[in-house]
This record gives sequence, structure tokens and C-alpha cells, in this order.
Amino acid sequence: MKKKLSINAIKKAKNDRLLTMITAYDALFASLFEESADIILVGDSLNMSFNGRADTLSATLDQMIYHTNAVCNGAKNTFVICDMPFGTYNSTRQALKNAIRVYQESPADAIKIEGGKDKADLIKSLTQNGIAVCGHIGLLPQSVRGEGGYIVRGKDVNDMEALIEDAEAIEAAGAFCIVVEGVKTEAAKAISLAVKIPVIGIGAGADVDGQVLVFSDMLGLFEAFTPKFVKKYLNGASLVKKAVSSYKSEVETRDFPAQEHTY
Repeated sequence: MKKKLSINAIKKAKNDRLLTMITAYDALFASLFEESADIILVGDSLNMSFNGRADTLSATLDQMIYHTNAVCNGAKNTFVICDMPFGTYNSTRQALKNAIRVYQESPADAIKIEGGKDKADLIKSLTQNGIAVCGHIGLLPQSVRGEGGYIVRGKDVNDMEALIEDAEAIEAAGAFCIVVEGVKTEAAKAISLAVKIPVIGIGAGADVDGQVLVFSDMLGLFEAFTPKFVKKYLNGASLVKKAVSSYKSEVETRDFPAQEHTY
């Protein structure tokens, strides 16, 4: 049976082996991913992939806790991180209250917080109160409206240095790993070299300590658009449509149910 990673095991993976993280939102897909995934992220990306919203901002804490429970039920031997949704950690007091809710109402192993050194004191408060925190810097999906779009980071020296400062502040605050999204390869590499905890990239090149992808993107199930950094490992949407079309055809011709499907 697969052994679930601990916080210390994830930290020790730095400079030892690359970590594989993938999103999941339900027990079924979580169970399918468990064999290969080191970490499953219950991302607020579910608001786009499953709720059909334009961004992640309207995801609620109740939704995240519900989906985290489902994922934990499906992948009991995998480290699971719950994404803290927009508006649930605007202050240290609010963040602690809501993170405690996640821990009390689900078996989540950790939470994820977007933001850099501006969130360091908040992260420190969480980690000092027994909450494991995964940081998230670079392109921040929860800031998309405020920043006017999805903007790639680390394009110049000043921004690269700012990102490194963010990563160092998050590490000093007690985070056990950091997701770095939408960052130029050179900047992501510099961030990974600057900290002693794993840096998990998404749209951040190969010179980091692991990768994360939204499962509906990498399985080709989400058709609205495909980010530049996504590789499709399966043409899932076409396969599903073909299967459902075959089902419809067999229903209409009475080929299904056949004798072997009948009591």
C-alpha cells in the first residue's frame, strides 16, 4: 500500500526527488490519481472547471471543505491540501478562524494561501497554531480582477528579486512548500535556489522541485481554453463525447441493454 507523505518527507524531497502534485475535486478522480500523485491540491480552480465561472473568486469556504472531504475519502493515502478561497484570509484573525474550520471539518493535511511577504505574518500565525501552510506566489488567480488579468511574473530583475523576497518571507514564516505560478523560467529557478523548501511550479518551467497541473486541463476535459503551460496527456473531452454518443446510438437502436445487461 502507498505510504502517505508527511510534512517532513515533502521538505526532504528538496534536492532529492521531484514532487508530483495534481488537483482533484471529488473522490472518484482522487482515487484514480492516488497511485501516482505525491500531493493532491483541492484547488479553487474547481470554480472554473466544475462551476463554469469565469474565475476562482466566487468559490466559498463551504464548497472547499465539501470537496476536500470528498478528495480525502477517495485518496486516504495521499497528502491533501485545501485551497483557501478568496476573502477567507484578509486578516490574521480571519485566516486562523477559517483554517481551523478546514482542519475541524475535513481531514485536510494543509491549506494553501496566495500572497508573498505581505502574507508572511499571517502565515506565521497559522503555522504557530498548528496549521500546515503551502504558499503561492507569482501569478495569483485570486488577484486577477485587481491586477487586470493573468500577468506573467519575473520578467525583469526587480520583479525577480521581489519574488525571491516573497519566497524567503514565506519560508521564514513556516510554510513547508511554495507553489510558483506563471513565472519566467529563470525567475522560478532563482526562487527554488533561494529557499530550502520545495518549489512546485505551474507555468514556471522545469528548474523547480516539482510540478502541479489542473487535472481537467492535463486530461483534456476542459475545452474553453488551454493555458500555454498545459500539456494534454489525454484527449479526454473527445473520448467522453464519443462514448456518450455510442451509448445514445445503442439506446436508440435497442442494442443496449443486451442480454448480458439484463436480469
